Amino acid sequence: MEALEEQLLHLSIAKRSTMKDSTTYILDIDVSKSTEEQNSQTVAILCSDKTIRLYNKETMTCLQEYNARPDVLSGVRFSHTNGNLVFSACSDGTVKLWDARSSGPGAVQVYTGYPSNVFISFDVSCNDLVVCAGTEKVESDAFLVFWDGRYIANTESKEPLGAYSESHNDDVTQVRFHPTNPSLVATGSTDGLVNVFDINENNEDDALTSTCNSDSSVNMIGWAGRDFKQVYCLTHDEGFLWWDIAQVDTEEAITLCKVDDMREHVSECHVDYLVDGFYHEKQNTLLLLGGSHNGDISLFKCNRGQVTHLKNLAGGHTATVRSVFWCGGDEFLITGGEDAQLLFWKAKATSPKKKDSMKMASSVQQRVRVHSTKSLLTKQK
Repeated sequence: MEALEEQLLHLSIAKRSTMKDSTTYILDIDVSKSTEEQNSQTVAILCSDKTIRLYNKETMTCLQEYNARPDVLSGVRFSHTNGNLVFSACSDGTVKLWDARSSGPGAVQVYTGYPSNVFISFDVSCNDLVVCAGTEKVESDAFLVFWDGRYIANTESKEPLGAYSESHNDDVTQVRFHPTNPSLVATGSTDGLVNVFDINENNEDDALTSTCNSDSSVNMIGWAGRDFKQVYCLTHDEGFLWWDIAQVDTEEAITLCKVDDMREHVSECHVDYLVDGFYHEKQNTLLLLGGSHNGDISLFKCNRGQVTHLKNLAGGHTATVRSVFWCGGDEFLITGGEDAQLLFWKAKATSPKKKDSMKMASSVQQRVRVHSTKSLLTKQK
C-alpha cells in the first residue's frame, strides 16, 4: 500500500491540452484498450457542444469529431475489442456507434429504442456482445433497453432484444457492466437504488440479484474489490456508499462504508463535490476524487468504515472538474473540466509547456425487493 500512496503523492501534470473554444465543458472521458493489432491508444472526450472528439493519446492531435446535433449525447465508450469503434447514448432514443476508420462523420450503426425512450446512460459488456441503455422516466416508466452489441457492417440500425421496466421507477442515471463477467450489469437511478442484474436469466425478476438503497439520488456507480464483488455509489448530494454484494444473501451487513456528505466529512481539504471513483486493481484499493469549484482535485482512499485524504492536485484546472479516467496499465490519471482543459497526471512527468503551445490540434425502498416477471428477450413496448 505504501507504493500506491507514494505514487499518488507524486502525481503531477504530464500533459495539458486546451480546447479551442474555452466555453466547452469536457463531460466524459474514455481511452481505447491496447491490443496486438492496435498498439497506439485513442482518447475520446464527450463535450458540452454535443460532440465526441477522438485524439491520439501520445500526441494529442485530433483524429476525428462526431456530433448528434440537435440531440444530446450521454457518455462515451470504446469497444473493448476494437479501438476504432466508439459508442454514445443519444436523447433521440438511440445508441450510436462511430468507426474512426470511416471517412464520413455519421454513425455506422444505430441501436434504436422503443417509442418515447430518451437515453441518458449506457454501457457495453466486456465482450462487446451486449449494449444496455437507461432512460429518463416517461410517465410511470423508466427502462433498461438491451441490444446485440456486435457491429455488423452495412447494417444501419438494430432493434432491441428487450427491456427491463420494473426495477427502477425514476431516471436511470448509470449503467455499468461488470469488468470481467459480461452477464452482470449494475444500474443506478434517481430513485435511490443500485441494482445488479444477471442478464443470463430469462426474466427481469430472476435477473435482479441484488438491490442496494442509497437513500438518495444516484449520480455515479462502479465496481470494486477482488473479482469485482463490490459496488460503490456517489449520490447527487455528494454522499458515498460502498457495498459487498457477495454477502447480500447472508445476515451480515453488506455496507462497507457510508458517508452522507463528503463536503462535511473531510477537514484536510475543501470539497465542493465528488467527481468519480476508480478501483486500483493491483493494490485492491478503491479511490475517490473530489473537487472544489476553483479546480483543485482531492484524492481519497476508501477503507472499510472510513475514507481518508491522500493528496490534493492543485494548479491544474481552474474550474469544476467534470470527468476522470484512470489508465490502470500506464498508471495515468486523465481529468477534464469546465475550463475546457484536458489534463494528464503521472507520478513521473516533465513540466508542461505553455498552455498556448499545448492546445489541441483540432480545435429509497428496501435493500432487496422482489419484482414482477418480465423477460428480457420477450418484453416489448
